Amino acid sequence: MPIALLALTLSAFAIGTTEFVIVGLIPIIAADLGVSLPSAGLLVSLYALGVAVGAPLLTALTGRMPRKALLLGLMVLFTAGNLLAWLAPGYESLIAARIVTGLAHGVFFSIGSTIATSLVAKEKAASAIAIMFTGLTVALVTGVPLGTFIGQHFGWRETFLAVSALGVIAFIGSLLFVPRSIPHTPPAALLTQLAVLKQPRLLLVYAMTALGYGGTFTAFTFLAPILQEVSGFSASMVGLVLLVYGVSVAIGNIWGGKLADRRGPIGALKLIFALLAAVLLTLTFTASHPWLALLTVLLWGAVAFGNVPGLQLYVVRQAERHAPQAVDVASGLNIAAFNLGIAGGAWLGGHIVADLGLIHTAWIGALVVLLALGLTFWAGRLDRCDPAGDAAPTRSALVAAH
Repeated sequence: MPIALLALTLSAFAIGTTEFVIVGLIPIIAADLGVSLPSAGLLVSLYALGVAVGAPLLTALTGRMPRKALLLGLMVLFTAGNLLAWLAPGYESLIAARIVTGLAHGVFFSIGSTIATSLVAKEKAASAIAIMFTGLTVALVTGVPLGTFIGQHFGWRETFLAVSALGVIAFIGSLLFVPRSIPHTPPAALLTQLAVLKQPRLLLVYAMTALGYGGTFTAFTFLAPILQEVSGFSASMVGLVLLVYGVSVAIGNIWGGKLADRRGPIGALKLIFALLAAVLLTLTFTASHPWLALLTVLLWGAVAFGNVPGLQLYVVRQAERHAPQAVDVASGLNIAAFNLGIAGGAWLGGHIVADLGLIHTAWIGALVVLLALGLTFWAGRLDRCDPAGDAAPTRSALVAAH
């Protein structure tokens, strides 16, 4: 495995950590800055919004830049955003720092797959992409609980300082080991990307993605305060629960991919969305019992991100059918839909916490996931009317799905 690919994986790990670690830090930040939990939840929403808006816009604007120069510039922006968060004197400046970091996140994953595949032989392209994206999984398993631990014992600012150090290491690794000349095809113009949004079948997939993730993050954004205030876990135990959650996510991702291979994306998504809604509803009743809450969180992790392989594979299949000239753009916009779902779910969860209470985020999140399930059944019905729309994937589809 090329050492340059490890540098990309470390970058993905750092970016994944800074995206998700905020979930464990929300109670600490809210208390330190004197803001409400819903206001602290906006740190999740606005970061995700920065990813969703920045990915297509900045990717199009930087399309002709050399890939290595762009990669290094993104890691500088990422590190600067986390340093700004470390130094943020107040809530508003922390919001600005999160948005800056989100912009770097969006473009990194837009170009990361291209760089990863250029480092290996063609027959190993999918494996290279999968290796890079393991950085996100490892971030959930280790980076988030470790960052939460640092925040609880040394202060939330030190968590962002630690992530900045990861950014510096990733920058040095990319500077030393990523080749100077990386061939690439400039992405489609922004207007061409937006033209994909005229395809109803693709819009249906984006809605499935946004609602599926929106339902999860309606509750997940406030998981730490739920565990502390409803379940009665100590602050130090929250990091351990997040570790359990991250391990479960890693297993669930593998299971979700195999399920999508065996049952097809629609069949897999029907099962995963149904299980996810059931787990969120169950959390409403188990959250007040610590051991039952822990078991429910373990089950939640197993299905929370298991829909990713099916959703990515399905959007590529639909794009090859309805927008063959813009498959990569369609896949990238699905990443934007993931982040719009995160932003919307965190925003909705904040209003629920303010108006109803923490525990109500779980069952309302389940209702949002049921909407995604309903759209999945609709998509399956459309596929039965037009079987070519769910044809077997080509090799390029499988690569993009990874």
